[in-house]
Amino acid sequence: MQKAEFWITHLQLQQHPEGGFFRETYRNTGSYDFTGSPLFGAPRSYATAIHYLLMEGQQSRIHRIQSDELWFFHTGSPLVVHIFCEQNVNYSSFTLGPEPVSGHILQASVPAGSWFGACFPESIATDRYALVSCVVAPGFDFRDFEFAPRKTLLDTFPLHKSLIERLT
Repeated sequence: MQKAEFWITHLQLQQHPEGGFFRETYRNTGSYDFTGSPLFGAPRSYATAIHYLLMEGQQSRIHRIQSDELWFFHTGSPLVVHIFCEQNVNYSSFTLGPEPVSGHILQASVPAGSWFGACFPESIATDRYALVSCVVAPGFDFRDFEFAPRKTLLDTFPLHKSLIERLT
């Protein structure tokens, strides 16, 4: 198996504000006209895609966007994506990874407007990394990106205090 550094160089990844490394690989040239929309307020590409890599000691800080986000596992260690839905006060998670017999899945989605972040399971060895792709539709725009306010999540999801503190 290749090391994280290989993929960072080979895929020309750069640091992501939420943690880890990324590179946009696709942006549809068509766009939806959301002018006047309370969610977007301006046009958005039909869809975008990135390669995203987390390595040992990194996590994807809890954040949200206003579009659905599809996650696809490529290689490396299992990665847990944690989802906090304020609307129905629901917590859920899925584990992307190479071993379906261990409950890993190869792809899953995060609903638009949900708070979410990702980290490695506590139980696996060191020197780990995960390479995934994320597809966002309507397309990603940093104007839609928002980090989670720790206090709001702690007040809404007190049973997940240690996880929220770790990922915010």
